Amino acid sequence: MKFSEEQVKDIVTLKESLIEQIYKHKESIEMLEKNIIILDLFLKDSSFTKASQLETSKVEIQNKTENVKKSEENSIPIKRAGDGKIIANAYVTPEQVTIVLDDEIQISDDTPPFKSFFLDRIIGEMKKKDFVDVENGKIQKESIIDYIINKNGTDIREIIIKNYRQKERVNELINTAGWSLTRMLENIKK
Repeated sequence: MKFSEEQVKDIVTLKESLIEQIYKHKESIEMLEKNIIILDLFLKDSSFTKASQLETSKVEIQNKTENVKKSEENSIPIKRAGDGKIIANAYVTPEQVTIVLDDEIQISDDTPPFKSFFLDRIIGEMKKKDFVDVENGKIQKESIIDYIINKNGTDIREIIIKNYRQKERVNELINTAGWSLTRMLENIKK
């Protein structure tokens, strides 16, 4: 069966559209799964209460979301590609994502591709988009994504990313941090 050139173009366009939809849905599913894990942790911490006690529980849960404890229970593990060893843990609050490196991990922020990829490309691109949103009046200047790197000497101990604003960004930040940290560890061994 022969297709005209126009039909082939339509089929290619349809295929690209389907691939794009699959990618978006995969990201959404991953984000939903991580949200479920976080909600399960909050439910586990607060346990189940009677309906008459729900009002006080709501306040307690809200306080927990604002001040997430840095404990094993509330963390999202970041694993090294290959062997799956946990190299860091991410803690997500409505205001920021905090990535705390494992105590055994000793890497400097000068190790590639930390600055070139994670800071400049990933966070830098998000920052550019935020600047456009400021210019268009969608957000305030104070809401632009930013980061702080806490070190012990030259070693990175913690990366705090403030004003991520969009839930979609959390997944990207955690995944790209994991990829970057894995590559950094590989570069140290060379």
